Amino acid sequence: MRSIWNGAISFGLVSIPIKLVNATENHSISFRQVHVEDGGRIRYRKVCELDGEEVTSAEIGKAYEDADGTMIPITDEDLSHLPLPTAKTIEIVAFVPADAIDPLQMDAAYYLSANGVPAAKPYTLLREALKRSRKVALAKYALRGRERLGMLRVVDDVIAMHGLLWPDEIRAPEGVAPESDVTVRDAELDLADALMDTLGEVDMDSLHDDYREAVEELIAAKASGEAPEPAEKGGKGGGQVIDLLAALESSVKAAKEARGEEGEESVADVTHLADRKASGTEKKASGAAKKSASSPKSTGGKKSTSSGTGKQAAKKTASKSTAKKTAAKKTTAKKQSGSKSTASRKRASA
Repeated sequence: MRSIWNGAISFGLVSIPIKLVNATENHSISFRQVHVEDGGRIRYRKVCELDGEEVTSAEIGKAYEDADGTMIPITDEDLSHLPLPTAKTIEIVAFVPADAIDPLQMDAAYYLSANGVPAAKPYTLLREALKRSRKVALAKYALRGRERLGMLRVVDDVIAMHGLLWPDEIRAPEGVAPESDVTVRDAELDLADALMDTLGEVDMDSLHDDYREAVEELIAAKASGEAPEPAEKGGKGGGQVIDLLAALESSVKAAKEARGEEGEESVADVTHLADRKASGTEKKASGAAKKSASSPKSTGGKKSTSSGTGKQAAKKTASKSTAKKTAAKKTTAKKQSGSKSTASRKRASA
């Protein structure tokens, strides 16, 4: 791999000659701008706005534009006189735990390669010290005309460096979080946890850029004169979530089906909004009926006439029934008494 910067790591009084190599590469497909009418390529030329003449790179310098539009020329010689101790040095300033670095600060990534045989021993020493301490090194370095912040860590048997944004370059997340207070229920959290467990982990090497592959197939088809096949449309997305619990449960089921885990019991019972509304209506109706039946007073605060009449009729019916039962008992007793006296008279005459 071609180095983009040569310098040294300053580790206390130890200097480690290194070469800086890009750790990442861009695989995105780039397009050219063309004239739609004839397919001619559109190019940008650097033209001086004062005389309208095209200029070469050798004729272009730097200048700072002041607030009033005045151009203040800045030469490379001016910049070279500035105090920049990290111009050719990656100066380690501290060792901190890896979780002390906010991922928002992460920028470009590089590999640091030992430059020459004498650099192998101090390079290995720093690498093993980072491994054993389980820490990362914070460093300052200069690249492309400005001083930057970096983080050194071990990747396999190589020291890697991540460019970091300065803390004052990270914007505060003001006005980003939901403004209203939102309460999340335990049942919703349980389903979210179940979805996370079902999705599980993934092999990072298995992830790839589907869009880039589709673009490559499109270019290949058009280059061979074939009509590109229309891509299949994905499922509907971006809809409003009506019932969060139902959506989570459906997500868990879909994830299980994708992993071949169909037929498993649902992790939680879900009550849909329509069921909850119907249940609430039934409860209200039941409560109103009970209140109406148990209330001894009407709307005006007086006793209900129909209720009083019903009670009186019930009492009369009950008293009539009791009287009939008493009369029947007396009749039965008389019959039994009469039969007993007749039998005794017969025995006496005999």
